[in-house]
Amino acid sequence: MNPLAWSYRSVAIAGFLICAGLLGYALYAEHVLAMIPCPLCIFQRIGFMVMGVFFLLAAIHAPRGRGRWVYTGGVLLGALFGIAVAGRHLWIQSLPADQVPLCGGDLSYMLDTFPFAKVLKLVFTGSGECAKVQPVLGLPMPAWTLLWFVLLAVWAVVATRRRSA
Repeated sequence: MNPLAWSYRSVAIAGFLICAGLLGYALYAEHVLAMIPCPLCIFQRIGFMVMGVFFLLAAIHAPRGRGRWVYTGGVLLGALFGIAVAGRHLWIQSLPADQVPLCGGDLSYMLDTFPFAKVLKLVFTGSGECAKVQPVLGLPMPAWTLLWFVLLAVWAVVATRRRSA
């Protein structure tokens, strides 16, 4: 079955299921494979959650015409956030060992201790645990998330452009 021939609702449901599957794998990697997520990993999960919510809302509402761009805009916001976080994460992982930022507290400690703006700054500065590379099928996890953020964003835009005319 050709995904380009799917209805808008089917595309949105598939987008939601892909996001849910990716989040499910993240939880599997955390709890079964013992890949403890760093703060940037958790922020990437938030990007997939945002995308998943907007895909689900689009599937439930299934608007016609230009109304679809509202949901696609939400998907793109989640994707752009995720792309920025995953890109930063990959950059930190590419640093030489002597240039990696020092390890800080985990995300829950930072949220309890600092104002949210400072937490964001600390997370995007990165820390030692963010530099740890744990490959999955030969690529670091943020490389996979970056790929999926881009693919899902393109998927949403193509489906909306094709169906909103």
